[in-house]
Amino acid sequence: MLVPIFRFLSIFPLPFLHAVGAALGWVVYWTSPSYRRRMRDNMRQAGVSQHLSAAVAEAGKSIIELPFIWCADPARVSRHATLENWELVQTELDAGRGIVFMTPHLGCFEIVAQEIALRTELMVMYRPPKKAALKPLIEGARARNNLLLAPANMSGVRMLAKCLKKGKPVGVLPDQVPQEGEGVWATFFGRDAYTMTLPAKLALLGDATIIVTYAQRLPGGKGYVIRFVPFDGTLEGDSADQAQAINTAMERLIVREPSQYYWSYNRYKVPHGIDAPSAGEQV
Repeated sequence: MLVPIFRFLSIFPLPFLHAVGAALGWVVYWTSPSYRRRMRDNMRQAGVSQHLSAAVAEAGKSIIELPFIWCADPARVSRHATLENWELVQTELDAGRGIVFMTPHLGCFEIVAQEIALRTELMVMYRPPKKAALKPLIEGARARNNLLLAPANMSGVRMLAKCLKKGKPVGVLPDQVPQEGEGVWATFFGRDAYTMTLPAKLALLGDATIIVTYAQRLPGGKGYVIRFVPFDGTLEGDSADQAQAINTAMERLIVREPSQYYWSYNRYKVPHGIDAPSAGEQV
């Protein structure tokens, strides 16, 4: 049922979908105590509580815009996107150098990979949804044009590494909580968060350039600005140092547009089998 529903919703104009999404955001916020508490706590931890009202509306937009991003004609979607600083990417592509795109859960992150894939082949790591009904919808939406999917396991890691060694780009979500043994504890907005080590490992293994990117959602459903930002950290040191450098880069990106970050995500959870960094700190 989800596929025809999403296809139906995709015919509506983006301003309408964003207006509906903003209202939905408030409905979810007031009807889910756990959602409301986590959003408030995470924003307070990051020192951006003043953006709470805007963040509630933006969270709703991020859901209702998915039918448009996933199911509308790619050319129609692309007309709503403007790329900023693409020359940074093109320089690396022309040099035949691999790129690790790091895209946090900021703004409309789903459109970023699609827009990149319209210009060059891109491989992204993909973890199937827990609900089987979502699998055909998400996989069909993401595996379009030059967008290739790698499974979220060691086989997928090898696929990404091979892609980088060929001088081709890959994409990862660096602020996703990794599974047991795939991360280290590093500070994120002043609190320990289990952080994936994969982006740094891939960049070093493939001698690749890291580029940070996100899609800012414009007001009034006017579209998106996809921004490409140089990674200003260093991958020197051990895995913990590298993870900290990446978290710091993510923080700098998020504070550019704090109302559009995915604050309801349980970023500080302790994965199964992992010892907490210290007692009494978890949400």
